[in-house]
Amino acid sequence: MTRIPPLAPAEAFGGDENAEFARELMGYVPNSVLTMAHWPELLTAFRGLVAVIYGESKLDNGFKRLIGHAASLAAGCRYCQAHTAHGAEGLGVSEAKLSALYDFEGSEEFTEAERAALALAFAAGATPNAAEDAHFARLSEHYSHAEQVEIMAVISMFGFLNRWNDTLATSLEAEPLKHAETMLTGHGWEAGRHLRD
Repeated sequence: MTRIPPLAPAEAFGGDENAEFARELMGYVPNSVLTMAHWPELLTAFRGLVAVIYGESKLDNGFKRLIGHAASLAAGCRYCQAHTAHGAEGLGVSEAKLSALYDFEGSEEFTEAERAALALAFAAGATPNAAEDAHFARLSEHYSHAEQVEIMAVISMFGFLNRWNDTLATSLEAEPLKHAETMLTGHGWEAGRHLRD
């Protein structure tokens, strides 16, 4: 059970457009958002960040979900792992590619550029000071500075979300829970503290 109870959508949003934004982006309103709604200004600010990171940019949004998934795997947040896997599939990332993420360095599913970004996501997702100059030298072989900032923005956003959702034991919604139980349990995933009440 979420340690700070999520507000009901009608109470959280009323006529606010934040709920519609979440539904359009994810297909449902996440409990993390409904918990943030206790502080409406935080929710509005976070929505702005998400809109920029997942808005039009140089990097593919499906790949951004994989970067978020790698960071969440490193951090151990099962809630965000379920969300990013579900979101990646919804954006056309194949089951084979998602499964290959667990051995991305040796997998032919990924390009060298993708491997460079994922290596940074796994390192920085575990702990920020695990990122090294070598990670950025490798990134620079494939990505402009602007693209590197996009990669860092995804990793950093999930740093916030991983801590938010694991600390609060945010309950998983039906859609990502079902997806994770189908797609991720073979890799050791379990809902744990995020199992719905």
